[in-house]
Amino acid sequence: MKDTRPLLSLDEALARLVAGSLPHAIAQTDAVPTFDALGRVLAADVLSALDVPPEDNTSMDGYVLHVEDVPAVGTVLPVSQRIPAGVPGQPLQRGTAARIFTGGQVPAGADAVVMQEQCEAIAPAEGQGQGQGFGSVRVNVVPEHGQWIRRRGEDVRFGAAVLQRGARLTPQALGLAASVGAAVLPVVRRPRVALFSTGDELMMPGEPLRPGAIYNSNRFTLRGLLQAAGCQVNDLGIVPDRLDATRSALREAAAHNDLIVTCGGVSVGEEDHLKPAARAEGSLEHWQIAIKPGKPLAFGQIQRTDGSAALLLGLPGNPVSAFVTYLLCVTTVLRALQGAATALPPSLPLRAAFDWPRPDKRREFLRVKLNAEGVLELFPNQSSGVLTSVVWADGLVDNPAGQAIRRGDMVRFLPLPDLIAR
Repeated sequence: MKDTRPLLSLDEALARLVAGSLPHAIAQTDAVPTFDALGRVLAADVLSALDVPPEDNTSMDGYVLHVEDVPAVGTVLPVSQRIPAGVPGQPLQRGTAARIFTGGQVPAGADAVVMQEQCEAIAPAEGQGQGQGFGSVRVNVVPEHGQWIRRRGEDVRFGAAVLQRGARLTPQALGLAASVGAAVLPVVRRPRVALFSTGDELMMPGEPLRPGAIYNSNRFTLRGLLQAAGCQVNDLGIVPDRLDATRSALREAAAHNDLIVTCGGVSVGEEDHLKPAARAEGSLEHWQIAIKPGKPLAFGQIQRTDGSAALLLGLPGNPVSAFVTYLLCVTTVLRALQGAATALPPSLPLRAAFDWPRPDKRREFLRVKLNAEGVLELFPNQSSGVLTSVVWADGLVDNPAGQAIRRGDMVRFLPLPDLIAR
């Protein structure tokens, strides 16, 4: 039977997913060593415990001095001390310079650093008025006040929020957290996600492929995407096309997981048991979204024995449809559950190196690759069953409904890494 219901726009569908997910947001948090927090989502702001840098320091190897003591090129100053990084120096005597190394703390009384390439060291035996055995230095420039000095708090001020709640922790974010003294970070508990596929036609790689069967590629794709998102995945495998088996799988999945992701069984076929099973165990809405690929989507809740519920997302079975729908919809739900921003990443305006003369009535997500000339090439077969297209591609063109593309047009490019690691 043909489904004649009006299609939901993607924006409306995402808004409904967020609204339905927020009441189920994960409340539990973990205190994780900063070393081990990569990919986790912050449960609270990270505040700086100090100024960064904590004191004025030099960004160059050279000589630290007072500007007024070098009125002309070629001025010679005795070197009164040596200041390596990590060893505070003594206040600088006027009329002297100090040898200083990158990261070294600028001593009181100094107001500029001259890089060593612009100086000539004079050995103690040859100089006049030497300091404590450090010789002298000829300064071959007239320095400017403050040059090559990194000021205290220039990067971060004490008490500033350097990382915000809801941020996913990247390697550089971990480095920033460490720079302000954060040895342990408060993060949201990892989402627990149950995954299963439905369909008697599905088999696992390694098994002899019987007539009419296919290997279950979606299980591998979706499991990998969930793991890349930092989820704790409970893989329930392939569920037989029976109502009782599907209900049993949903109950098992709901018991200890925040979210259930299924693949297949969300169309209008007589052998699609997910909808009646989900409605018997909780509630389910079956949507038709105005996107291509990935039109059908199911969203609901499966009740637990204690009265709480796990969320359910049923994805379409075609491999590219499942992949794209995951990137758009499942990641949005996962971010809502963790208190992170749910908006899709911003698209990049890039030029198309292809024609797309017959656009669909739905909003399309075309598989493309950025070439060496900085323009986007189109994979020749955009069918929802061609998994090679998403392996070849490094991004998607977000093409508005009904919009033709001519070679040279500017289009909206979504890099796959930005969608996968949101």
